[in-house]
Order: sequence, then structure tokens, then C-alpha cells
Amino acid sequence: MDEKEKLALLEETFDVDEGTLSPEMLLDDIDEYDSMTKLSLIVMVEDEFGKKLTGAEIKEFKTVQDILNVMV
Repeated sequence: MDEKEKLALLEETFDVDEGTLSPEMLLDDIDEYDSMTKLSLIVMVEDEFGKKLTGAEIKEFKTVQDILNVMV
């Protein structure tokens, strides 16, 4: 899966328009990045990539790129 496809998955998870997210964006600047989105992110990463994210890992995320880095 390439970066564009991963960004599309994140945009769907965050419930934002296509093309809204970029790797360098700060998560704090994304209004939709809230507790429900974080739960959706945990489910999506486990379903799509077979990885279990912890709350501690999610707290460490600062940018969209930080999330992309675990989507392997």
C-alpha cells in the first residue's frame, strides 16, 4: 500500500474530505482528530495492518506522518 492509499484510509477514518490530509500536518490542527477518531484509528490499523495500537502510542503521535509510519 502506498502513501496515497494510506492517506485515503486516514481521511476515511477521520471523516474528512479526500485530499485534506498531508504527512506534515499536525494532528492538533485537525478538528476531527478527537477521542472517537482515535478509537476508529485503533480499529482501522488492527483490521488493515494487523497491528494493535495502544493509548500510549497514540498519545505520542504528533503528525499525520507519525501515523503513516505505523501503517506498514
